[in-house]
Amino acid sequence: MAEHAQPLQSIERLSLNQITTDRWSLREAVEGCARAEVPWIALWRHKVAEAGLAESKRLVQDAGLRVSSLCRGGMFPAATAAERQARIDDNRRAVDEAAELGADVLVLVCGPAPDKDIAAARRMVEDGIEQLMPYAESCGVKLGIEPLHPMYAAERSVINTLAQANTIAERYKPDQVGVVVDVFHVWWDPDLYAQIARASGRILGFHVSDWLVPVPDLLMGRGMMGDGVIDFRRIRQAVETAGYLGPIEVEIFNQTIWDMPGDESLALMKQRYLEHV
Repeated sequence: MAEHAQPLQSIERLSLNQITTDRWSLREAVEGCARAEVPWIALWRHKVAEAGLAESKRLVQDAGLRVSSLCRGGMFPAATAAERQARIDDNRRAVDEAAELGADVLVLVCGPAPDKDIAAARRMVEDGIEQLMPYAESCGVKLGIEPLHPMYAAERSVINTLAQANTIAERYKPDQVGVVVDVFHVWWDPDLYAQIARASGRILGFHVSDWLVPVPDLLMGRGMMGDGVIDFRRIRQAVETAGYLGPIEVEIFNQTIWDMPGDESLALMKQRYLEHV
């Protein structure tokens, strides 16, 4: 029997990925975390833009929260050289935002192919990270490559396994480029535990939500922990053995959860985190 981690005894590592409470503004999410005593928050760029960068920073700092990551950079592949450069320029702005907000990790959702040549798109991802890394390093921001489930290969990311992410990340130092392990995207992979071990020392994030059966929607079908089939404790044990002891983000795209009052969602999130993660 595979070794499983012991249950978590506190929420000191718990982070609200603010997409989980999508109806909340950044201010509401920060205030909700403060009320619920959730110590970490993961920010999304569109929410930061709505509030303004300076105001976002002030709100987070005044609430005493820490920022686990900023989502998202990436989206590197494009049909023309000019478009690809525009993507790099936007990623540099994302790095600036992460640095200002005190997030030392920019999560990379690497992007889909602009045509049918998926191999070329993967090379564009590699080239984009190579171009971005020196600037990110100069700003003290690490690039976290997040592989997405293969069902997203055509519309969100051509990096679909932890093995792919590791292969790219290993070209750099661990404090430059690493990987983000999101259980929703990787739980199915027969090579998962070997790849987590391979990523030792360069795991930059750990995200949780559950895989519902049947999956109700490709994008909006993530479940609250405990409502699906993912073995969170075994994966957490592997991630911790590989050296990651940082914040654990709850990142859920689900309309039913989005429609809940935010405080109820956070209360349920805390309960399920302790019960299942």
